[in-house]
Amino acid sequence: MFEARAIIGGRDPARAPSATFDRTDPLTSEVITRAAACTEAAAADAAGASAAAYPAWAATDPVARSQVLLRAADLLEARKAEFVEVAHREVGATPDWIHFNIAVAADTLRHCATLTDRIGETPYETGRPGIAYTRITRPVGVVLGIAPWNAPVTLAVRAIAAPLALGNTVVLKGSELCPRTHELVAQALLDAGLPDGAINYVVNAPDDAHAVVEALIAHPAVRRVNFTGSTRVGREVALIAARHLKRCLLELSGKAPAIILADADVAAAARAVAQGAFFNQGQICMSTDRVIVEDTIAEPFVAALRAETEALRLPDLTAASDSTGQLITADAALRVKGLIEDALRKGATLVTGGESFNRLMQPTVLDHVTFGMRIYAEETFGPALGIIRVADADEAVSVANDSDFALAAAVWSEDIAAAAGVAHRIEAGIVHVNGSTVYDDPALPFGGLKASGYGRFGGDSVVAEFTETTFVTQPRATAGN
Repeated sequence: MFEARAIIGGRDPARAPSATFDRTDPLTSEVITRAAACTEAAAADAAGASAAAYPAWAATDPVARSQVLLRAADLLEARKAEFVEVAHREVGATPDWIHFNIAVAADTLRHCATLTDRIGETPYETGRPGIAYTRITRPVGVVLGIAPWNAPVTLAVRAIAAPLALGNTVVLKGSELCPRTHELVAQALLDAGLPDGAINYVVNAPDDAHAVVEALIAHPAVRRVNFTGSTRVGREVALIAARHLKRCLLELSGKAPAIILADADVAAAARAVAQGAFFNQGQICMSTDRVIVEDTIAEPFVAALRAETEALRLPDLTAASDSTGQLITADAALRVKGLIEDALRKGATLVTGGESFNRLMQPTVLDHVTFGMRIYAEETFGPALGIIRVADADEAVSVANDSDFALAAAVWSEDIAAAAGVAHRIEAGIVHVNGSTVYDDPALPFGGLKASGYGRFGGDSVVAEFTETTFVTQPRATAGN
């Protein structure tokens, strides 16, 4: 059994709550992790500790801040085996998925280490003659990062790396489904040299989640909020933030389409679609949920996708192994099973898969998915993929945009210019030509449109999310003065 503590005010756990809750294994009911159960009072303590640490961290030399982030990236990689062990037990993740998580998280820290010099004063040349303008960019103060369970290392790091780089202090609100994994992330930052109080880690029992989140957002020291998770919970976070006039950055649900044009490389597209649909059992915001394929290429594409999918079948649904990925709960598998059965009742055909047991499910492909089926519109967040057949590229774009969600997408064609033309017409935060929808580059802005959220992690865009700007005007010096 693992133990997960809260970290409030530094390494000494004396200020952490004594109450605990258990994260149990859905397959065996065994206690996996016994974790600190933070209350509203503990949340307020964490925000206060971040506020107390803020002046010193904000004044820290940019090079020193950068070095902390670089050391943290090295520590994540050095502790890979521990992360794999803990995350497999807590969320059923495979070693490959956690290795991918750590690689992206380390890249995120290294990218954010290049942003530490974005704080300070710069001249601003645009303006009225005779007036000198100075732009002052400064940290905002305390940032609350709320991290989900599905990409536990990547998304916990993303919630805090840029805020820390830009001189803010942070409270990381971990998921009750992976409390020890998220604690390991916070500990790596402390061990890398982050001062006590610059990062505080809280986690709560499931029934206390709303109260703890509201207490953190409402705290006067918290000036920014970022949340990654479902659109349903993201709306609640946004409403609380709005009541307290706190800006928030939301990266929410997706329903990523992959458009397969008539001249696409069928084999390459099928490989990418299978990877995008079934990596981490489809529990990724960018997972390929819809394949939109032109009729003239549909039959060979479906055959190729069937072969790729069947190569990923689990060897035994009645027994999980260390290398077998799992859905987060048995209820999650039942929900996906419901989407499959609804589609089959309404005329879809089963290409492969469909079997499930407890929290395990075979990768599943459905053909002839149409409007009116739940799987056409709802985020799947599991190993089930729907194929929608269309007449041409114009219809493909129309179907791709017929969604409340707009996070990631892909277009496949041997004609790169034609594919790019289609990509420009798709409503999504990021579109890949001849690539998987599951792609993460911390140097690029990342976020969604419509119900997939607002704001951008990554790239230069993240600087505006976690800084404040002040302009100072003064008369320009004239000759003789």
